[in-house]
Amino acid sequence: MKENKTSKFSAILGKVGLSPISLVAFIVLGLSPLFAGNEYNIRLLLMCVLYGTLAMGFDLSAGYIGVANWGYAALMGLGGYTSALLFERAGMTPWVGMILGGLMATLAGLLIGLLTLRMDGMFAALLAWFVGLILMNAANALTGLTRGALGLQVQPLFDTPWSTPYFYVIFGICVLTFIVLRVIVKSHLGLAFTALGQDMQTARTTGVSPLKYRLINFCISCFIAGLCGGFYAHYIGILTPTLMATKGTIQILVIAYVGGRGSIWGHCLQPLSPCRSLSP
Repeated sequence: MKENKTSKFSAILGKVGLSPISLVAFIVLGLSPLFAGNEYNIRLLLMCVLYGTLAMGFDLSAGYIGVANWGYAALMGLGGYTSALLFERAGMTPWVGMILGGLMATLAGLLIGLLTLRMDGMFAALLAWFVGLILMNAANALTGLTRGALGLQVQPLFDTPWSTPYFYVIFGICVLTFIVLRVIVKSHLGLAFTALGQDMQTARTTGVSPLKYRLINFCISCFIAGLCGGFYAHYIGILTPTLMATKGTIQILVIAYVGGRGSIWGHCLQPLSPCRSLSP
């Protein structure tokens, strides 16, 4: 009887991309602020979860279709600026602004993908890096809009100086991202992504459209960057173009590759080791 209940519970979890072990791990992570001891440690935990989420998004392209997005930090910044400016200029709630920031990053990723994803992944990586440099320089130059290096003041999500509410927002985003990506990689989309990452020509002969599935993959990855960028902006409270610098992408890339290409759990846990370097 117990075995039947356990198997049914595991089956239910499996439908949403979780396992009993992953559920326990997320529960422990969710309770971690209660044992963090002080505000500084909670901020470190928050940044770990944020960068773990970004690494999951980055690796969806790098680990599954072989396209490393070297402009990933710039797309994160684009999402942040979009959400911040929508609040400042249109009075839009940051909660909607974060989603629209993700969609703006998705649009940028779609344009990059349409230009490059018919070719080798290296071309897409280089163009994404080039677009990232353009976005960063634009943020520097458009001082009337972004205030450039002086920094754009951003409305916080909560009227509190404490990080705990923000931790649970990014924790929710992380869990949702994990579940969605697990469901995707176990579906026919995931099979297509894996096939394209292993051998694009062979995948084409089996009826997999390289451009279509690469675009889907790339756009999902970019949405995660923009969404996290929107959250980051409303958490930190100020945006400067340095957020979009290549060094930010390198930091995310290191987490993704050390965590293991194609290993979603690795990206959730790996940032916990060097989390002091992620402190804002």
